Amino acid sequence: MTNAYLSSPAPLALAHRGGWITDDRGVRRTELENTAVAFQHAVDLGYTYLETDVHATGDGVLMAFHDRTLDRATDMGGAIGDLPYREVARARVAGREPVPVLEDLLGAWPEARFNIDLKSDDAVLPLRDVLRRTNAWDRVCVGSFDQFRLDRARRLLDRPVATSCGPVDVARLRVASLSPLLRALASRVPVCAQIPLWQGSFPVLSRDLIRTAHRLGLQVHVWTVNDTDVMERLLNAGVDGIVTDNTVGLKRVLTQRGRWPDGARGAGRTTKNG
Repeated sequence: MTNAYLSSPAPLALAHRGGWITDDRGVRRTELENTAVAFQHAVDLGYTYLETDVHATGDGVLMAFHDRTLDRATDMGGAIGDLPYREVARARVAGREPVPVLEDLLGAWPEARFNIDLKSDDAVLPLRDVLRRTNAWDRVCVGSFDQFRLDRARRLLDRPVATSCGPVDVARLRVASLSPLLRALASRVPVCAQIPLWQGSFPVLSRDLIRTAHRLGLQVHVWTVNDTDVMERLLNAGVDGIVTDNTVGLKRVLTQRGRWPDGARGAGRTTKNG
């Protein structure tokens, strides 16, 4: 199947929460996840696919942030959903970078495509509003670890938007990969299966799953892969995309294979930072 979000040649390189930053001294900075500086670093490397998470503030502003609370990653505390935007805007990731507003990220890098993980039920309608204002329908792929939340987003978004598999979708795909007779069980709604190698002690990815997904017209993206040797094995197995924090490493692997695309060099920073 064709889809605007997936129109770039595979394999896709997706910068997980912007990825790790390597500073001028060659020091790897892992604490600046989901910040404008992390996304800019990935774009400067040539990444055109950026992965992020979203939560809505108490007054409905959609923030690019992984955790439910600010406590771990910033110099403030409290649940994002319980706070107004003006309070969340004061927080600094690793004590230095503001929490970005999703709408600002979409505007800062208009050529980039964003993989968006809905982290809360309250984020669904604000995401719809952001996509209406930005007309970014073809630039996003929406996913969630909550199948009900993902299905709700599929119903409520005004226009067709690329979505990845939710947990139930992945389970059905995994069962369908066991036999051609079971292929009808797999959902035809997602455009891609974004999965880990393992779920606990259970292997999720297999060559049969990849083959089944491809027969159904789905791409297979694996997260979160930071070991370059594992990246090599996955590419050899035929995966269509890799989600990584190790943006420098994945670029090196794909460059050596002659598969690194000419990245769109976006410029600018987010502006709504309090």
